[in-house]
Amino acid sequence: MDIPVFHDDQHGTAIVVLAALINANKITCRKFEDLKIVMNGAGSAGIAITKLLQLAGAKNVILVDSKGIVSKSRDNLNDMKIKMLVSTNPENLSGGLADAVRDADIFIGVSKAGLLSREMVESMAKDPIILAMANPVPEIMPEEAKAAGARIVGTGRSDFPNQVNNVLGFPGIFRGALDVRARRIDDSMKIAAAEALARCVTDDELCEEFIIPNPLDKSVGEKVAAAVANAAVKAGLARV
Repeated sequence: MDIPVFHDDQHGTAIVVLAALINANKITCRKFEDLKIVMNGAGSAGIAITKLLQLAGAKNVILVDSKGIVSKSRDNLNDMKIKMLVSTNPENLSGGLADAVRDADIFIGVSKAGLLSREMVESMAKDPIILAMANPVPEIMPEEAKAAGARIVGTGRSDFPNQVNNVLGFPGIFRGALDVRARRIDDSMKIAAAEALARCVTDDELCEEFIIPNPLDKSVGEKVAAAVANAAVKAGLARV
């Protein structure tokens, strides 16, 4: 089809996660290419997040599903997980979530409540970043993650700081695509949306408790829309 098709729970979540990590990396002085990232949840959202983080420069992403680390030693992987092995888990780690998160810089969860323990967080690298987005109960509660040494914690909930939720992304993304009558939404438009979201938090505002703008901030949609529209024009996808 020559119209933009976009799944907000999949790609929208990926864009907001990337935006959150762009700002989290500023605080912790990290670069995507140096990070060990554990992606807990290897369904549509988890794979979309992984692909977008790789476009941003991530080299070491480890996918974990309900049966453990997605590795070459597994014989129960679906076609998509087999394809993802080409670019993930470069050390071919095997085992469970506890094995994956050891010495990891970042944990991202789009899975189930309570899967990340305090002991697992304690085994991560110094000042780890935790984005536990299972709803309504995250993979680990923010206060428990903080007590275990987490530097930055985000969830999918509005009653905790750093709500990492796709609602931040898709209104502006659709608006920008429609404003220029884009033929589709490509990777450059997703990256532009994430970068615009990250810029919505100023350097003066940026801190461990505020790495992503509030979903009720009406200026966010406008800024994301403008960035997406501009990226569509540059990519030759606009019809205006």
